[in-house]
Amino acid sequence: MAVSGHLGEFLRARRSALRPEDAGVIAGLQRRRVSGLRREELAQLAGVSASYYTRLEQGHAVNASPAVLDALAGALRLDDHERAYLHTLAARRPRRLERPPAERVSALTRELLRSLGEVPAVLLGRRTDVLAWNGPGHALLAGHVDYAAPDRAADRPNLTRMLFLDPHTRALYADRERKARAVVGNLRSVAGRYPEDARLAALVGELSMASPEFAALWSDHRIKPCEADTYLLRHPLVGELTVGQQTLVVARTPDQSLVLMTTAAGSASENALRLLRHTSSAEPGRAAAPGDGVPGDRR
Repeated sequence: MAVSGHLGEFLRARRSALRPEDAGVIAGLQRRRVSGLRREELAQLAGVSASYYTRLEQGHAVNASPAVLDALAGALRLDDHERAYLHTLAARRPRRLERPPAERVSALTRELLRSLGEVPAVLLGRRTDVLAWNGPGHALLAGHVDYAAPDRAADRPNLTRMLFLDPHTRALYADRERKARAVVGNLRSVAGRYPEDARLAALVGELSMASPEFAALWSDHRIKPCEADTYLLRHPLVGELTVGQQTLVVARTPDQSLVLMTTAAGSASENALRLLRHTSSAEPGRAAAPGDGVPGDRR
């Protein structure tokens, strides 16, 4: 059975991005027609035949062994996340796209969100759909969006779509390019684990058509799980504040992740966040938040 084409795309992207001098390849005087490593150069570094590697890139090779994959990962200078992604791609076999059911939020997860109180929190599904948020999380990241939207599976905001297509979200991150690379890198990792997810394929197709920036980042095949980082936000109500964003996997539903946002104690950012909580809770017409504002599951 042929190896999935995603594996070949990943190998080509990483090979093209690796400069010969970084891989220890001595370039000759002849002008190179490719910017990265040639296939035969990578094959030699990995200790495999050039013909075998070519078949692997073209999706015609059968069952690349873990040892061969590790050798390719070493030659390509992949980090631990990229190495794991390479093995995941090689283990996958082509399947028909399937449309999975809408993701649901358990009562225990909603209780966890409620218990977070004033800590901004957003619950994301595997495709970065917003499944739920509390009041502070909504006010910090998407106060311009209907608070109850996550209740309706068809209307759920998608943070990746917002980051590339929504003007408010694009303006929110001072270093939006770094955030965009992280989000796309994380989505790439998810696509490797769920190549048959038709909803994810549709999202990638939509954003690739609507955003040249997304298309370029997607084709680069970088892998970067969204785990923890610090970002400077420029909020339209309270100005600049620096927040730490940490992503936690939800127990029993590993495809769902809880994003928590914190500020340094005693900082101007902490004061800005406190002001935002007060301002947003006092806004006329804002959707009433049950308890601390976790939307109910109406599906």
